[in-house]
Amino acid sequence: MGNGIKVGVVGSAVVAPRNPERVSLEEALHQVTHAALRDAGIAIEDIDGIVVAGNDQLDGRAITVMMASGSVGGVSRDILATPSSAEHAFVLGALRVRSGMYRTQLVVSWSPLETQDIAQVQRLSADPYFHRALPLDEMSAHALQAVALESKLPGLRKTAVTITQNNRLHGTRAYPELSPAPREAVLIEGSRMLRYPLTEGMVCEPAFAVTAMVLASDDWVDEHPGRDCAWVHGMGWATEAAWLGDRDLSALTSLQSAAAQAYQEAGIHSPQGAFDLAEVADATGYQQLLALEGLGLCERGQWVQAVERGDFSVDGPLPVNLSGGALSFNPLFCSGLLRIQEAANQVRGRAGVHQKRAVRNAVAHGASGPAMQYNTVVVFGHEPRKSTQ
Repeated sequence: MGNGIKVGVVGSAVVAPRNPERVSLEEALHQVTHAALRDAGIAIEDIDGIVVAGNDQLDGRAITVMMASGSVGGVSRDILATPSSAEHAFVLGALRVRSGMYRTQLVVSWSPLETQDIAQVQRLSADPYFHRALPLDEMSAHALQAVALESKLPGLRKTAVTITQNNRLHGTRAYPELSPAPREAVLIEGSRMLRYPLTEGMVCEPAFAVTAMVLASDDWVDEHPGRDCAWVHGMGWATEAAWLGDRDLSALTSLQSAAAQAYQEAGIHSPQGAFDLAEVADATGYQQLLALEGLGLCERGQWVQAVERGDFSVDGPLPVNLSGGALSFNPLFCSGLLRIQEAANQVRGRAGVHQKRAVRNAVAHGASGPAMQYNTVVVFGHEPRKSTQ
């Protein structure tokens, strides 16, 4: 977009009921919408448009946006839906503001637990002739990716376990009520094998959550001062080949492309040292390593040493996933939007007990699909980026 409109995050909220069976998805969507609006200090009447992200298969419904519309305030209001991923909903909402047609957008996504067998749903969504026969679900894809990485870097398993420990330590600080997964290496690595080489302790059980963010243009923010804002400095998104046989599962060329787009827009020439923290996809410890490489934050040859030094811990030079990430709390479909939300809240100074001091710049990465097929990168800054036009 060449009109120079800047986009800021001015509100956000997450609702994750401790007893999800007692809360309907419609109720949770209503709660999160009002919580995000309160955080932004506005009413639903101030929202020009809404973007929602839901997945019919995981929801167990046809055209799930029809169920969500009323709960998020979509009746008689412009509303769009994207089923591909939650992070894509953020991109779509930001682009709508940049277009100049809208000044505010509400972005909402959810990941329920109403489907009895999530793995079976994922298999039914796969290619019916080859992938479904594997059978290919996300856990199988995670495992294939882990094996591909270990074949390139023998001994990487220990590093993946350490990342799991670190992120869960972050999670117990950030959201102790949401992070029940084990933190001890012996329980992480020695638990029941799910898909080789991933054990039960190396991943996190699917969880129920709904999340919402409020986006606004720079002129709207100027007219409504006093709001904590995280400004979008750059965005990028790209997709790997759908057929796993056409991919090198030990690398993410789409993430490199997405990062290059976001960095170019943000004016970042050297990502190492450019950010105060990062929130990245981490369904497994292996995925976090691939994310750090694809984002240009840590070269492959430095993975083991950087993790051993604690570079990505709370007190390290680049804290990663201070929220605990998906290794601590894993609402499958909206995990990517949560990474974006957490990074934005850190820049806004609204991250709560896990707030890092003086965060000026942050990068967020969301991944979804088999073996991180879709990759999205968002760069946030504390101040609007100066126009280069």
